[in-house]
Amino acid sequence: MLIKGVTLKGLEVFEALARAGSVAGAAEITGLSQPAVSQQMRNLEAALGAELVDHGRRPMQLTPAGRAYLNRTQSVLSQLRLAQSELTVMDLSHLSQLSLGIIDDFDNDLTPRLVTMLAESLSTCRFKLTTAPSHEISAEMAAGRLHIAIAASSGEAMPGVVEYPLVRDPFILVCQKGALARAGGAEALMAQEPMLKYDQAQRIGAQIEAHLKHQNLHFEERFEIGAHLSLMTLVARGVGWGITTPLGYMRAGRFHDQMEAHPVPFQPFARTISLFASSDWADKVPRDVAQTTRMLVNEMVIAPAWQQLPWLKGNLRVLDL
Repeated sequence: MLIKGVTLKGLEVFEALARAGSVAGAAEITGLSQPAVSQQMRNLEAALGAELVDHGRRPMQLTPAGRAYLNRTQSVLSQLRLAQSELTVMDLSHLSQLSLGIIDDFDNDLTPRLVTMLAESLSTCRFKLTTAPSHEISAEMAAGRLHIAIAASSGEAMPGVVEYPLVRDPFILVCQKGALARAGGAEALMAQEPMLKYDQAQRIGAQIEAHLKHQNLHFEERFEIGAHLSLMTLVARGVGWGITTPLGYMRAGRFHDQMEAHPVPFQPFARTISLFASSDWADKVPRDVAQTTRMLVNEMVIAPAWQQLPWLKGNLRVLDL
């Protein structure tokens, strides 16, 4: 049983205040007035018998008790939002057919959960699922063979297709465990060991190569790997180092005890994972699927990644509509 005075609204206000750092920011996020935000916080702190926020600092900062309570609050609110999404958002029973394409980065976790939710809602629908690299998913979408797709964005508009951004997925450096320390730092490692590159035909490989060229960074063309898990296997075995993203790193969980991940030692860059939908579809269906996907990614990928690699906080994140 919750302590009397601890309300869902109070938890939402506390989460918003922690994110915004000010009463005004929390009011904007929650849609409440500033006095109402302040009252909700007073009620929550009184109910808990502890100060969660240092009210004397600008921007406001959490107390040690507040930081500990925020972790639990975010977990509870995430589960409640996801449960609400599962109950009310995924009402797709009116559809007669749905062809969905999903980037293969989500094969281990999100795709099975999302497809299960869809299957339960698509009671009389003919449903087709395709999983593949982003460039293949995008080609199928552009050709009109998919109704909805989840893939890395190229940054260019596709005629007849609406894009809904989902996740900011920053690029990171990966290497064998201990390799960076043995080399004497990231730049030394990159100079001493070969780079394991993605196939340049893939969108991720092309984006990495374009950014390296923009930074005037050139590495020996020895390895170009098409399969993500094969590339991660070579990294784990110390054949070389690579550049991937947190979504790719988390997908290679079986190798985490043999690998380590670090920020890239040059100008940071990121890709955007988006949901794409045919523009002749009603807006509600793709928006609902996009919102559910955001919640699933946050729970199943981003939260575990933040726990394992805390320096990703704020960089790897869900993008709002």
